[in-house]
Amino acid sequence: MSKGALMTLRIRDWERPLLSLAYEAGQAYVSPPHPKVKDKRELDLAYDFCEAVTAVNSRSFFTASRLLPKEKRRSVRALYAFCRKSDDIVDKPPSGRRDPEAVRNALAVWQSRTLKQRADGRDPVALAWSDARLQYGIPTRYAEQLIQGVARDITDTRYNTFADLTNYCYGVAATVGLMSMHIIGFTGVEAIPYALKLGVALQLTNILRDVGEDWEAGRLYLPLEDLHRFGLDELDIEAGQVDDRWRSFMRFQIGRTRQLYEEAWPGIGLLHVDGRFAIGAAAELYRAILAAIENNDYDVFTRRAHVNAWGKLRRLPSIWWRSKTVRGPV
Repeated sequence: MSKGALMTLRIRDWERPLLSLAYEAGQAYVSPPHPKVKDKRELDLAYDFCEAVTAVNSRSFFTASRLLPKEKRRSVRALYAFCRKSDDIVDKPPSGRRDPEAVRNALAVWQSRTLKQRADGRDPVALAWSDARLQYGIPTRYAEQLIQGVARDITDTRYNTFADLTNYCYGVAATVGLMSMHIIGFTGVEAIPYALKLGVALQLTNILRDVGEDWEAGRLYLPLEDLHRFGLDELDIEAGQVDDRWRSFMRFQIGRTRQLYEEAWPGIGLLHVDGRFAIGAAAELYRAILAAIENNDYDVFTRRAHVNAWGKLRRLPSIWWRSKTVRGPV
């Protein structure tokens, strides 16, 4: 990392252990040989399936990924489908029962199926993801960390501090950014802290948007320490009341998340030029959800903040210009 980048990059205490995880995972990678595909049609159909999974489950990610060249586009959608299916194993187990031991076993089987060198062709997500992972040299350890992060949802339903929560965010979101970075192309390890910040910001946005839905599912991701600081507790979440305490709490959370988006932006300049617009769009379209929460008067209990199709399209020209003119850390 350049001296200039070190001077301008702000690293908080909670980020340091997460950066250690990211550096360790990246350095542990040894590129295996990429096996030849016996049936190209089967592989193309697998990628098509992943595209459909992405289109159905994340309109923002689907829109942003359309801005990538074809090969990179279908690979990031294979990555998304891998992450989606990993998450669904916990949240939507095939048996319909969330038996912790059964879910852990299912995750272990899924990890084995998707991270071996030659994927099981019977599963289109495993097949496409394995091909993308090997084609772009994505460190296996990042995928393992993601599955470990997803597994926390089996038993962990509360987080005492913001640092505790960001550790979870690393596992389920920052790892996705780090893997995407290998598909996009990046200058070197100096890009890792920026990908980390963006991944955490994206997951925090999810958390702030989905407070009501998560509560109904028996989970509360908001740091309990932060709630107490604003005079709130779990009874207030259960009541779903938007009062001055809640508004102050949400303004604080949104402000902190926006700061992470700002600090992550220079990292766009460390990516391959053909991927900057897509990653910039993913960041800015998700960031716009924070404004939608504000426009809903911070009601995340009965309303789900979103950005409609026109809202996304009208933002794209300015995002394109900003991503085209971004400079890396100096």
